[in-house]
Amino acid sequence: MSQTADNVKPCYPLFGQPEYKELLADKKATKEDPTDAAKVAEIFEWTTTEEYKELNFNRKALTVDPAKACQPLGAVLCALGFEKTLPYVHGSQGCVAYFRTYFNRHFKEPIMTVSDSMTEDAAVFGGQQNMKDGLENAVALYKPEIVAVSTTCMAEVIGDDLNAFIGNSKKDGAIPQDMPAPYAHTPSFVGSHVNGWDGMFEGFARCFTLNSMDDKEVGSNGKINLVPGFETYLGNYRVMKRMMAEMGVDATLLSDPSEVLDTPADGEYRMYEGGTTQDEIKDAPNAIDTLLLQPWGLPKTKKFVKGTWNQPCTEIAMPMGLAATDDFLMKVSELTGKDIPDSLALERGRLVDMMQDSHTWLHGKKFALYGDPDFVMGLASFLLELGAEPSIILCNNANKRWGKAMQKVLDASPFGKDCEIHIGKDLWHLRSLLFTNKPDFVIGNSYGKFLQRDTLAKGKEFEVPLIRLGFPIFDRHHMHRQTTLGYEGAMQILTTLVNEVLAKLDDETMEIAVTDYNFDLVR
Repeated sequence: MSQTADNVKPCYPLFGQPEYKELLADKKATKEDPTDAAKVAEIFEWTTTEEYKELNFNRKALTVDPAKACQPLGAVLCALGFEKTLPYVHGSQGCVAYFRTYFNRHFKEPIMTVSDSMTEDAAVFGGQQNMKDGLENAVALYKPEIVAVSTTCMAEVIGDDLNAFIGNSKKDGAIPQDMPAPYAHTPSFVGSHVNGWDGMFEGFARCFTLNSMDDKEVGSNGKINLVPGFETYLGNYRVMKRMMAEMGVDATLLSDPSEVLDTPADGEYRMYEGGTTQDEIKDAPNAIDTLLLQPWGLPKTKKFVKGTWNQPCTEIAMPMGLAATDDFLMKVSELTGKDIPDSLALERGRLVDMMQDSHTWLHGKKFALYGDPDFVMGLASFLLELGAEPSIILCNNANKRWGKAMQKVLDASPFGKDCEIHIGKDLWHLRSLLFTNKPDFVIGNSYGKFLQRDTLAKGKEFEVPLIRLGFPIFDRHHMHRQTTLGYEGAMQILTTLVNEVLAKLDDETMEIAVTDYNFDLVR
């Protein structure tokens, strides 16, 4: 049972050793009062039926794995995208430890976020003193140029006023009067991480531009603003900058964490690296227009851009897949007068060639998918372009307007006619659907692993393999560096999808002289 430096085992083979098997069996038999195995199997089988699905979909007071995270998580990511900014969460230490850990496991990077550690006293008397002490210590220790403040449930339940608390902290000298401190109220018990990102971005825009609009003129700087929204694929920030550079378009990514979340291991620790500068956000109202790359997740941002910056905030879809990327680039060309260069036309042609190469393996394949509103809509649109069939779409943090727009996308293709859309439902609902309306694959984040495991538990013929796309991805490495937007992102998604289909085919045709009908290696 003991391990040595020469024989260190991870948990999978370690707990398979006889000593551990005996220990765990004894624990189960003598301390856990276990339910009879036959009864467990009977209940499991019942949870895979239509009868159980009906009960499951009628539940009201319980959520099981909601396929979303809470608002302050999104606020932290938004703040990380601005130069020399320290995300500061007004709330309990445990909540902020969760945010740091969640991002750390996804990005495999240290995540700088501080908390003012509210406890029972603050819950009774308010968190003003926590904020004063926390801001003073954070600025003294970490020397940021911006502190971005968000909240957790505790602060929101007791009604702490961030504007007043920050103002009082400056008045009392906890931080300098001129230190920018954008803020957003981000209660975790409503909305999701996409709303938190949206709220914090509005906080930045308000902080840096609301009271300095007199000398601003739309179009005077000749730039385009791009607002990414809650974006965790670092390649997407880079592909946007590359495409704009190839077009000769001067574009500003408003919130760009691609450097601070992907710093090199060269012996130097970078607490602050890259990001949108204060000058860039201050200059943003002078742009020709601001394009929202995840429009369904940015209602507050859209309202501010249209109402305060007086820009049209031209509507686009998330540029995922062939047609959506075409529309995005043509809209940028229309706004700026810049032609789409041959390099991007060539890249588009390569994507079309890949689609022609792979469509026979994807045609007719059924996919269940879940995730955030813009991501799911973009991915479903691309699946339809490939001839695949999105048979189940689940989006916990969408609204009825999104549902109608999603249905319109499905109705425009013969491959979308049999798709079910489920809004506000969770992954336990999706589990029922995978048993009663089995697709070929499920596409989503790492939590889909439990769905695949449960379907496999019923039998190999019921298994629904997981294709990992979305956030978070904990159980695979380096996928956060990939790209899902533009032609480049479509190529990467297509490569992932078709190779998962082929891998499943391999898995089903491995039995010698029984299922290995094809003897060629290239099908």
